Amino acid sequence: MNWQIIKSNIKEAREELEKIENEIDSSEPLEETELMLMMEHAYHHLNFAWNIRNVSTDRYTIMSDEDFNRWGKFPTDIDLAEIKSED
Repeated sequence: MNWQIIKSNIKEAREELEKIENEIDSSEPLEETELMLMMEHAYHHLNFAWNIRNVSTDRYTIMSDEDFNRWGKFPTDIDLAEIKSED
């Protein structure tokens, strides 16, 4: 796995989440649109961290627009936990 790229994207996501926290604590919290854009940015980096985990640094540095869009999407190989009610 390409830990360098994973770490870089995790760091970017964390920094964006910290910005959100700071804005929430400020005297003028975010508007919904601002929150959405910041959350989108954080999700983008988390998605990238997973989707590019096996991509070489050389390949990463020459990514196409198609790569950028594909790698930024929520991973298709991660199943989210669900609570299932018993009928």
